[in-house]
Amino acid sequence: MPRMTSQPSPEPLPAGIYEAHLNGADLYFEVVGEGQAGVPPLVYLHGGPGYNAYSFRELMGDHLEASGRRVVYLDQRGAGRSGALEDTEQAQAAGHAETLDLDTLVADVEELREFLGAEQIVPLGHGFGALIALEYARRYPTRTARVVVVNPWVHYPALALTLLREAAGITGGQFEDPAPKLRAQTPEGQHPPIGAARVEAAFGLLNARDLLNALQFVDAPSRMRLEFLDVESQLLGGGEMQQALVNQGLWEFEYPAFMGEIRRPVFVIAGVHDRTSYPEQTDWVVDLAGGDLTVLDTGHYPWLDDEDAFAGALDEALTR
Repeated sequence: MPRMTSQPSPEPLPAGIYEAHLNGADLYFEVVGEGQAGVPPLVYLHGGPGYNAYSFRELMGDHLEASGRRVVYLDQRGAGRSGALEDTEQAQAAGHAETLDLDTLVADVEELREFLGAEQIVPLGHGFGALIALEYARRYPTRTARVVVVNPWVHYPALALTLLREAAGITGGQFEDPAPKLRAQTPEGQHPPIGAARVEAAFGLLNARDLLNALQFVDAPSRMRLEFLDVESQLLGGGEMQQALVNQGLWEFEYPAFMGEIRRPVFVIAGVHDRTSYPEQTDWVVDLAGGDLTVLDTGHYPWLDDEDAFAGALDEALTR
């Protein structure tokens, strides 16, 4: 595995597996395919937060390689095979604990683009990764050819409310939104932690794993297929990145207000059975970012349920 510094490549980076120190973090990524002249590489941004690119690479890699497109599979900072976050008590005491927020994750992608030697990229974001893909396109329109998002998460207080409502429905527990009480108790000028309270209430009714499994997967075989790949990858962490983002207010983050500023074509692929994203989260991207929507008979990971249908939708989004 080549170990690279942060120096950008003057020519397109050769295919291979890389560990590069970019934007202050050790990032792992794979570059697959030689690509075609004038066709920007596809940069896959996994969900989670704190997941990795392994399962998508395993299931969709052959199709994307056969299409002749150059693809970059990135494990985001603090996730998967990338370096662990430096967020220890010792690091905090020394004043150099690692910051993890949307600004940082978007800056990572821009440094990756420079390192690849690519004039433009096509960010492909899944779930939480859609947030990074959309914000990259907003900040770097001249560096973005188009953006593709799959089952996006963009409004986290609303997602938290969905999780609470669904948890109450599954368990038969009482549904009570803590938002009104929190707003009444919060001093004027301060932001009440509505999203965090909703998530805490949801996971108090049903643990996070069982709740997300119930909302995201079409059936048990689909879930088990992903779990098998996760075990095979030996990449079962991600908790540090998730907790770091929670500590920095992830569940209070509302992105829709920024989406009207995106000036590149946006394509949305949604699974109708993914109740964490479709239709509410998806609708925001379609309505506010002008997204072109394709709905599939799948769950949160469309390539698990109907690989051919997802491949067709992705090809359409990349070439139209």
